[in-house]
Amino acid sequence: MKKFIALILSLLMVLSLVACGQEAAPAEDDNTDYTAMSLEELKGCLTTVEEGKLTVVTSPDFAPYEFYVADDNGEYTLAGFDMDLAKLIADKLGLELEVIPMDFDGTISELGAKKCDIALAGYSPDPDREDLMNFSNLYYKGGQSFWCTKATASKFTDLASANNAEYTIGAQTGSIQADLAKKNTPDANVLDLAKVTDIIADMLAGKMDGAFIETAVGESYAKNYPDLVKVCDVPYDQEGSAVGVNKDNAALLAAINLIVDEAVSDGTIDGFVAEANELASGAHFIMSDGEIVADE
Repeated sequence: MKKFIALILSLLMVLSLVACGQEAAPAEDDNTDYTAMSLEELKGCLTTVEEGKLTVVTSPDFAPYEFYVADDNGEYTLAGFDMDLAKLIADKLGLELEVIPMDFDGTISELGAKKCDIALAGYSPDPDREDLMNFSNLYYKGGQSFWCTKATASKFTDLASANNAEYTIGAQTGSIQADLAKKNTPDANVLDLAKVTDIIADMLAGKMDGAFIETAVGESYAKNYPDLVKVCDVPYDQEGSAVGVNKDNAALLAAINLIVDEAVSDGTIDGFVAEANELASGAHFIMSDGEIVADE
């Protein structure tokens, strides 16, 4: 009888190890229900691209989500409520946080190639990206809008008026806004740029008539650049932001969902957003060719 019990216990231990990814079972063969586990249980099941680290990619031209800000010593550091959430996730999972900044479209390709664990870059849960990544539960409800400057505001009475072959309309490369620009202004000269800050700079310089920008981002930059004007909201089905998670890491996705849901329900995210908005309102800088350039 004792031998039988010992055998059963041994089998249960093996099954537990397999379920938590500690055996070399292919990810597609893992039928474990991670959503039924607690965070502590999930922590024992986690694997990351680099052991002991949570590797996060981001695009720091998207205030108040992620942006560079100067500290008291004049050194630029990453800030924003996406970065606060990244730190919260790493802390909750007991992992060292490593953040790798890059252009927005690079975050999608890096995550799709499984070179990082997660991406935090103001992602909308676009169904077209589901082959490349999983999406967490929403942590922030945002929106999309069309922007211009005071100098060009007379050209636009509504979204339809922007669909003019004489106008140059901007959007960020690889973003939801780029899709919205192509959908809503197909007759215009749609110009994709790598960074939102480059779009802002081109509008302010008169090189661009208008642009599609995430609403909270546009509002954040408008605090620093009062010449920016919101023309109208842009309808979009997948409004809201989610964490992009490595496609084959179901345990990490389940853990992040628990952390996100708790942070939303207890007001932690609201605190992050309020702090980021306040900080972004004093962050006068733009990004140029990958370099941080102070806006004097």
